[in-house]
Amino acid sequence: MTAIRAARAARPARPARAAGTTRAAFGLPVVLPIALVVAVLPACGSDNDARGWVADRYHRTGAQGDTERFTSADPVGRTAAAIAAGATPAARATDRGNEYLRYADDIVIVSAAAAGAGSIVRVEDLDDQFNRGQYAFLGSGFGPGSPADGDGGPGDGK
Repeated sequence: MTAIRAARAARPARPARAAGTTRAAFGLPVVLPIALVVAVLPACGSDNDARGWVADRYHRTGAQGDTERFTSADPVGRTAAAIAAGATPAARATDRGNEYLRYADDIVIVSAAAAGAGSIVRVEDLDDQFNRGQYAFLGSGFGPGSPADGDGGPGDGK
């Protein structure tokens, strides 16, 4: 028995371990990737939901079918810029003072309100009107067959 004690005494002493360090060292590599997945998943599913973004920030004034109307106290340019910053459009165009923002499922039209009292935001479902070419006059990205996830510019769909 004394030989065993002597062998143990000859070994260098292990450094003292703080309580819980093994668990903490194991937990960080596991918890960090899980936290990143939880943070990123909602953003992946949003698909630039312009309709939801507009509904959360502007006053709804009415709806008819798949079209909803909202009001904004800001002028057309500022309102359209805010919407585009909050939900990136696939294409954007201006025509006769109106701003058009195209998304995968919707088109957002921002126009001036009466007497310069801000702007009107109309969110329409992109179904028959878009497919019949109603917005083709706006140019690249607004004609039938324009890619929903591209800007409709040169090289898209090739």
